[in-house]
Amino acid sequence: MDILQLGLEHTWRWFGPNDPISLSDIQQTGATGIVTALHHLPNGAVWPVEDIKKRKSAIEAEGLKWSVVESVPVHEEIKTGGSNRSHYLENYKETLRNLGACGIDVVCYNFMPVLDWTRTDLAYKLDNGSLALRLDIRALRAFDLFILQRPNAKTEYTHEEQKVIKNYFDHLTKDDKVQLTKNILAGLPGSEEEYTVEEFKKVIKAYARVGHKELRENLVYFLKEVIPVAEQSNVKMAIHPDDPPFDLFGLPRVVSTADDFRYLFEQVPSRFNGLTFCSGSLGVREDNDLVDIINSYGDRIHFAHLRSTKREPDGSFYEANHLLGDVDMYEILTALLKEQYKRLDQTNDRIPMRPDHGHQLFNDGEVITNPGYSLMGRMKGLAELRGLELGILKSVDF
Repeated sequence: MDILQLGLEHTWRWFGPNDPISLSDIQQTGATGIVTALHHLPNGAVWPVEDIKKRKSAIEAEGLKWSVVESVPVHEEIKTGGSNRSHYLENYKETLRNLGACGIDVVCYNFMPVLDWTRTDLAYKLDNGSLALRLDIRALRAFDLFILQRPNAKTEYTHEEQKVIKNYFDHLTKDDKVQLTKNILAGLPGSEEEYTVEEFKKVIKAYARVGHKELRENLVYFLKEVIPVAEQSNVKMAIHPDDPPFDLFGLPRVVSTADDFRYLFEQVPSRFNGLTFCSGSLGVREDNDLVDIINSYGDRIHFAHLRSTKREPDGSFYEANHLLGDVDMYEILTALLKEQYKRLDQTNDRIPMRPDHGHQLFNDGEVITNPGYSLMGRMKGLAELRGLELGILKSVDF
């Protein structure tokens, strides 16, 4: 047996038939599993069995496996507890039934209000000339104060912070402001939504009465509704942490820390209520002990996004090389492999992992891909992770 078959399942995110990176390209990276979704369907719609089977057949025709759905988006009516919540919950349940009937058994999703993962710079130049994703806290706040002009935003920043933000904004050109707005609101891959400034102002009003407490309650309500269906359908639900793991534009975020996971797992104890362990998202917060999260909730980890972020003193961060930055990838992979070893002994399940948010390298810029999803950058990340994993498997006694 190939020793790597004792490790994690190596997967790759694919954005469907319109992705310029083909399934045959992915075969050459070393990945064996595909992470994808039916992006042509609107948020809240039922995924028909026919569409699921068609996508699955296309993947299997290339000798690959559809390992994880990322994502089945949670409609905003569910997050806010709106009047149409029941309708969208029933649609979600039917999608889970259909996925289970087709043998797809892991669903990654998130509960971030309005915006999915957020960055202010999609082409931050590193010292070696490669391009990375970055969140500049000054740019985020400048958008909030002077472009979005969110009511009461000023009350959230100190006088000194407002001076820094104003100075930053005053040095932006007209084109800079347009690009910043586009980066934040145009919808990064996975978000499935994009907004104009005016549309964004309207949609965040729906959260006027939804604070942390209410959003937590709505998430638990969602889980109590869908997890029994997930159990019946043999579909493991894996919630993705908030990215970044802090509130944005007055919108609460409630899946950012170990305490958040503890609360969710206590409220809905089923093992089908699980976690997508994203080392990059969680690693943005210095108070998150990533290895302890794995050790504490290992049996709930149904999927892993492996990447590293580098924190900056003011709260900004950027995507670092997969093996560098503030994330100790050796310790994380070792902890994940310990959990994997237990599963191989008990259930024979393998934890799917994928390299996330690769840099743009070499000729990556010649092919227009989704931000963070270049071919060369992710292939480098996967190669590094596979090499590190092999070293751990050969040297650590589990």
